[in-house]
Amino acid sequence: MKLATLKDSTRDGRLVVVSRDLTRCSEVGHIARTLQVALDDWEHVAPRLRLIAEGIETGAQPTLRFHEHDATSPLPRAYQWADGSAYVNHVELVRKARGAEMPASFWTDPLIYQGGSDSFLAPRDPIVMADEAYGIDMEGEVAVITGDVAMGSSPEAAREAIRLVVLVNDVSLRGLIPGELAKGFGFFQSKPASVFSPVAVTPDELGDAWDGVKLHLPLHVSLNGRPFGKANAGVDMTFDFGQLIAHAAKTRHLVAGTIIGSGTVSNKRDGGPGKPVEDGGDGYSCIAEIRMIETIETGAPKTPFMRFGDQVRIEMKDRAGHSIFGAIEQTVEHYGEEGPQ
Repeated sequence: MKLATLKDSTRDGRLVVVSRDLTRCSEVGHIARTLQVALDDWEHVAPRLRLIAEGIETGAQPTLRFHEHDATSPLPRAYQWADGSAYVNHVELVRKARGAEMPASFWTDPLIYQGGSDSFLAPRDPIVMADEAYGIDMEGEVAVITGDVAMGSSPEAAREAIRLVVLVNDVSLRGLIPGELAKGFGFFQSKPASVFSPVAVTPDELGDAWDGVKLHLPLHVSLNGRPFGKANAGVDMTFDFGQLIAHAAKTRHLVAGTIIGSGTVSNKRDGGPGKPVEDGGDGYSCIAEIRMIETIETGAPKTPFMRFGDQVRIEMKDRAGHSIFGAIEQTVEHYGEEGPQ
């Protein structure tokens, strides 16, 4: 089953069920007006939504044309957005580039930060920033949306709470991160609004690419129309989603609608840090990673962070080449004294 939220005059939009090929949708306000309402009563609502989904595929259900541009993030705001760093290769490169040792615990204890969830961008909204010097970067990720998770749940129990899977662009401001982390109190200004794919899908829609805790497909990232990364989300993921959810629930209950991110998808290659796509590698899911490798290899980075006018696209396709979640496609725009320019 594939679900999306269409923009309307409310903050939370209206829920629709989307066809597998992402071309048609059906209104389901009589079942659940919003995705959060559906998640709050998933056991009763999901079977009814699945009947709608089946009717769309057989032609028995009235439909409207689905346009990704009309969609906002599946949850335009959420009770919780917690992002992990499950690909320790990425963390290791960050620290190596600045000459820092990585604690051994990073391989056994997940890193997670609590992000801002009061307002997410729509998947075609611009990334609006006041200054290129902030170091504007994309971070291509996979995330899951959960049902209720009890405090202290095991990873095995936590995986059963996974309701939906989405893609993420966790926008990061690399120029602001060092100063914030130096204060010892975590991210805030350096992590502006994130954006999620137009469509959220139930795990069964992913077939054998989903093993219950990881998604084994390449995440395609392009920058200004050129391939930038195609790292496989199921490879080199040190901590799976069951482990990430359990870590987040160690000392608190998680409510339905909690979003847990994987962190930047990152692959090694032949035991090394990876190669750019143009050199035959799988590339990268963020600019910071290629800058780290350039620093390690040459002593200084050469790839710039995103500038005004740059465009990033993040998408995942099934093995037949069809888009699963729709595409995140954003342009970086300048925010001046009078608003976006």
